[in-house]
Amino acid sequence: MTKSRAYPTLHELGVTKPMQIDDYYVTNINQVEVLRIVYDRPKGSFLTSSKTYKFPRAQVDAGTNVPGDGSGTILRTHPKLVAALGELEELMKAKSRKESIAARILSEIILLEEDIAMRTECLKKLAGKIPTAE
Repeated sequence: MTKSRAYPTLHELGVTKPMQIDDYYVTNINQVEVLRIVYDRPKGSFLTSSKTYKFPRAQVDAGTNVPGDGSGTILRTHPKLVAALGELEELMKAKSRKESIAARILSEIILLEEDIAMRTECLKKLAGKIPTAE
């Protein structure tokens, strides 16, 4: 399964490289929800660092059992936005797991390097104590 197929709603929105997503924000402006996706781009990249998507709030017939203004309709989050937010949350969790594993590996490498340096120094001192046979 390719990365874009793992996140079909994001793919529909035009996100071709979801692993480059760094963060996302959602705001509400006049009954329109705005999703802003921020990308982690290399320095000097000509690609945009963020992209904005607008989703009108979906009107749903509330019926008579729902309290409100009496109009019988309520506004709900657009289904495509709900799906995109679910995929973004899943993506961020996957990235944080990978980053934490990478950070742990780097930490272990640093500890290993320090241990090797300390043992090398100890062996050099021991070698200096060996009397030379002249």
